Amino acid sequence: MIEKDIAQFQQIVTQLLTAEKEEPVVPPIKAEEVFNQLDLKLETEPLDDDQFYQSLKEIIFNTPRTATNQFFNQLFGGRRSKAVLGDLVAVMLNNSMYTYKVAGPIVGVEKAIIKEICSMIGYGDHSDGTFASGGSMSNLMAMVMARDAAYESMTDTGVERKMTLYTSEESHYSIPKNASLIGIGKNQVRYIQADDFGIMKVEALEKQIEEDIQNGFLPFMVNATAGTTVLGAFDKVGPISDICKKHALWLHVDGAYCGAVVFSKKYKYLLKGLEEADSFSVNAHKMLGTPLTCSILVAKDEKYLHDSFSYDADYLYQTDNDDFNLGKISLQCGRRNDALKFWTLWKSIGTNGLEKLIDHQFFLADIARNYIQSNEDYTLYSFDNSISVCFNYKGISPQKLCTLLYKEAKLMVGFGSFQGVDFVRLITINSDNSEKEILNFFTILEDFVAEHQEELLDSALIES
Repeated sequence: MIEKDIAQFQQIVTQLLTAEKEEPVVPPIKAEEVFNQLDLKLETEPLDDDQFYQSLKEIIFNTPRTATNQFFNQLFGGRRSKAVLGDLVAVMLNNSMYTYKVAGPIVGVEKAIIKEICSMIGYGDHSDGTFASGGSMSNLMAMVMARDAAYESMTDTGVERKMTLYTSEESHYSIPKNASLIGIGKNQVRYIQADDFGIMKVEALEKQIEEDIQNGFLPFMVNATAGTTVLGAFDKVGPISDICKKHALWLHVDGAYCGAVVFSKKYKYLLKGLEEADSFSVNAHKMLGTPLTCSILVAKDEKYLHDSFSYDADYLYQTDNDDFNLGKISLQCGRRNDALKFWTLWKSIGTNGLEKLIDHQFFLADIARNYIQSNEDYTLYSFDNSISVCFNYKGISPQKLCTLLYKEAKLMVGFGSFQGVDFVRLITINSDNSEKEILNFFTILEDFVAEHQEELLDSALIES
């Protein structure tokens, strides 16, 4: 049976690759219509194979196509073939990553990745890390380690003091969400003002910490962001680290979006001082192009991973030492093999190849910014050294423009907001794209506006 299904899989994938070229943006099914238009109902009796495959194909060919050259909507995109191969092999192997007994050499694969990333950052021999189920989970684990490091009895007694943590007002929403989950409370998250470039103001950070200490709070952590969700801005890790050392606070760098600049000699300066951070996270399924999800968390001192996440379980940890039983440093028990797909990519193109992926994304962003700046119909809102290119066109409402482009299956691109200004947010994270695809994006957009001028210009923004 498995051979037949794999053969069918190959056929479907071939059809999908053709469809992606012919129709890069699939016409969306309205959410309220999805159960009416597709056969999603689960029945008591089985379908025959032909009916089953047909139902599956209907879902596949109506699902958004995130690997095409007209997908600029999210912080991921494209498709690296060797990474896809690794992911498919991981599915077939079906290992769980908690013990060496059941994962075998795949544990070595994960440890090799962690070791190399720690070395690139400048961490010492006592560093370690793990794979998490996403950027939010990586941040959660970092916050747990920070909490436990500041309050050693926490794991036994629970939170007994008002603890405060600090993050940019432009940081990811997982920070307050996780604060609630770990018992700190959302009200104890201090949002530090960002400057006109979306970067956390270091002076405001220190002022807030000192104010909280005077008021009897226990500050324990600062979260710095490497690539804010909207503008793609980088907080200044070095100066923030100086403040953290002064007040004995844990420094975590959330690099889920753009932390992969550590692979680039040209752009790693954006994370100058990273070696001083206590923890760092990066999503390989974003700038590094592996399939979702592939999130990595590393800690400067492995002690804190063990202190926060190591629990004994005789029914599970029955062979080998803890260094190879990865469940000892993970929030999860059963955990998917997310390391192999990144390893197959890295192994196949080398560190130099990964560097080229990063540099190319910044090159594409420069192409887009240059085009915008040379055309008076556009207004640019983003800055150099970011792969988030934010702009408006002819004063048209970005929300209405992006929504209509999506509904008409022309482009998938989102919108964002900064300092009260809404704009289109073009993400150049797909390394499979070239200058041609970026310029084609603007051609499609401009032609679309010309065709829908009356409908769109009714929603034109009022410029001050």
